[in-house]
Amino acid sequence: MIRVILADDHAVLRSGLRLLIDNQPDMTVVGEAGDGAEALAKAQDSQPDLILLDLNMPGLDGLSALPKLKEAVPQCRILILTMHDDTSYLQEALRGGAAGYVLKKAVDSELLLAIRAVMRGETYVHSAMTGKLLQNVMPEANTAPTDTNPWKTLSEREHDVLRLVALGYTNAEIADELFLSVKTVETYRARGMEKLDLQTRAQLVKSALQHNVLDEDA
Repeated sequence: MIRVILADDHAVLRSGLRLLIDNQPDMTVVGEAGDGAEALAKAQDSQPDLILLDLNMPGLDGLSALPKLKEAVPQCRILILTMHDDTSYLQEALRGGAAGYVLKKAVDSELLLAIRAVMRGETYVHSAMTGKLLQNVMPEANTAPTDTNPWKTLSEREHDVLRLVALGYTNAEIADELFLSVKTVETYRARGMEKLDLQTRAQLVKSALQHNVLDEDA
């Protein structure tokens, strides 16, 4: 059972999050906090597995609370849940020890995926921000070559699958998103990677950035 603390200054949002999480067979909310100081006290008391942490809270805000929480409950995973889609916030949160970053506008579709991902030891970044973050890391990848675009050789399904892989989705998540079986996703993924002559996800991400694939509407 994944034991979760909700840290957000909006009681209505916390109520909705509690309902969503408590309805999962493998999750339960063990505490709520309206600011960073209260989150720290609740975390020390209940020793949760995961804290959903808002950035904007009165008193001790999320970014300021983050290192204190990491020190107080080092085994706990911290998932940022925020309205800010600015990469400066994302980068600061990741540097501070956050295990993931999800936007509030996608709470219904991505939050449960994010919780399970970070509890598996992965780092989860909201899909809309993955391209922005990688463009900051690899700005040279922004310029598409003027000759050929190998992504045009892909079938529609191969294109969709590889785009989601580049955005950080797992095969199981892609299967849910595209209403396919995991085995079918694996087939499209392998076939597409072969057509693009790529071997690793890092190469795939760079290629997707070069050809503006991540900027397409989801």
